[in-house]
Amino acid sequence: MKISVIGTGYVGLVTGTCLAESGNRVICMDIDARKIGLLNAGTVPIYEPGLEELIKRNVSHGRLSFTTDIATAVRNAEVIFIAVGTPPGEDGSADLKYVLAAAREIGRHMNGYKVVVNKSTVPVGTGDKVRSAVASRTKHAFDVVSNPEFLKEGAAIDDFMMPDRVVIGTESSKAAAIMNELYAPFVRTGRPILIMDIRSSEMTKYAANAMLATKISFINEMANICASLGADIDSVRKGMGYDKRIGFEFLFPGVGYGGSCFPKDVKALVQTAKDCAVEAWVLKAVESVNDRQKRVLFDLIKGYFSAKSSKSRGKTAKPLTGRTIAVWGLSFKPQTDDMREAPAVVIINHLLRAGAKVCAHDPVAMPEAYKIFKNRIVLSDDAYEALKNADALALVTEWNEFRTPDIIRMKKLMKHPVVFDGRNILNQEEFKKNGFTYYGVGRKR
Repeated sequence: MKISVIGTGYVGLVTGTCLAESGNRVICMDIDARKIGLLNAGTVPIYEPGLEELIKRNVSHGRLSFTTDIATAVRNAEVIFIAVGTPPGEDGSADLKYVLAAAREIGRHMNGYKVVVNKSTVPVGTGDKVRSAVASRTKHAFDVVSNPEFLKEGAAIDDFMMPDRVVIGTESSKAAAIMNELYAPFVRTGRPILIMDIRSSEMTKYAANAMLATKISFINEMANICASLGADIDSVRKGMGYDKRIGFEFLFPGVGYGGSCFPKDVKALVQTAKDCAVEAWVLKAVESVNDRQKRVLFDLIKGYFSAKSSKSRGKTAKPLTGRTIAVWGLSFKPQTDDMREAPAVVIINHLLRAGAKVCAHDPVAMPEAYKIFKNRIVLSDDAYEALKNADALALVTEWNEFRTPDIIRMKKLMKHPVVFDGRNILNQEEFKKNGFTYYGVGRKR
């Protein structure tokens, strides 16, 4: 099948590459000439495990190409995916200007029947707007389809190639048949292709992300209650998770969620509900808990050094002034360099405002961190180097390489053996046994 993907961001590039990997001829189009130049030169502008190898293989086999020419992309495709950004507006609602601009351009360059597939995350009712935008520029027949993505950064290739389900929103039996044929290679293990109306498909994406965000905020709130009561959230989590109605996924306490999806999608769904005169009370609480959770680790750090300062040198207004805090993990989650809405950004900014110095390390997000902080923090290429003369370590992102560190080496490098584990991934007993003061999120001390 001949496919075009409009937009070579995270979703568009993964979608186009995976569709090419299954034997389709795919053109990925973007108006950003620099990005297309990089891709044509063999450089992948985003970090996603396994993506670069797939792109190179499919380009070399002639199944995948890149262009800035939308006319070429539209005329040489049977199915056209819209995968452009939908940034949040001031009220939290999704801005559809890029989606609708792409739809109008698709209509302008049509040379026959096309299936126009919206892959971008959009509010309920966007399908009608896309249909009107395309129709305003063409007399050719076409169908509009909603096909939301469920890709986790760091595992996007597996998510696309082996999906839990494929959601297709359309009122056209012809378009449904084409989409079934397109996705058939990805569901050979029996996973379903769910055909529904467009509005239900659009809502499914928001509802799924809102549910996952809710689980995260819920377990974080339970962790905060545990900390106040002297209970241990790790034990509570296990007691909950073995209930098959609840399960363990997304039931890990920490410093809050970030990234490009959950924060944006929860806000957009709250605003969509408001537009329909419905108050999304639960989702508002999810947002509020998450915003507070991003400063929980900072509060632990500040509280510890406040107590330490009052004992050693009397009360001080700024107990963190002059302290050096090492930070492990900057991306919002492992296996990505994405720092959008990352808890690390909030924590580091609080530390800097409190007078602390920060030395940070992340396996892949260092270039992104430099764009955000410039020279306000020290960025170390090595995790242990970041610990030299540190007054404490704040572990913010649960990269695998941080899970079993050399505790003896850490103690020799640090000025004070104090660890604030924002993801509860370290062995609390081992650190205590080796003379560390250990703080987790909702962990019993």
